[in-house]
Amino acid sequence: MSIKDSNVTIMVKDMDKSVAFYQSIGFNIKQRWDNHYAQLTAPGITLGIHPTNDNIANSGNVSIGFTTDNFEETKNQLSILAIQTQLREEEGGKFIHFSDPDGTALYFIKPKW
Repeated sequence: MSIKDSNVTIMVKDMDKSVAFYQSIGFNIKQRWDNHYAQLTAPGITLGIHPTNDNIANSGNVSIGFTTDNFEETKNQLSILAIQTQLREEEGGKFIHFSDPDGTALYFIKPKW
């Protein structure tokens, strides 16, 4: 068995709103099939965005992390986008926790390693 490619698919209520959100934090559209499915990419990750008719509150026990070298710039950009964040620092680095429009847990980390 050989894995050729991969992605993480998250369920969303509003395709346009979610695609615009992920583009605003640095993702690029790889492919989009109208309001049926979209793939967005950033270095090291491909997200699948899929609409749902269910009353979802978030994507469950999923947390998606992104690495940043410029913690302050990232924090400021999220603020400009009016994205609510929570800051945390621990032995492994500094974290900026936030959520997408459907409540999926996301974070940026500036690692100490």
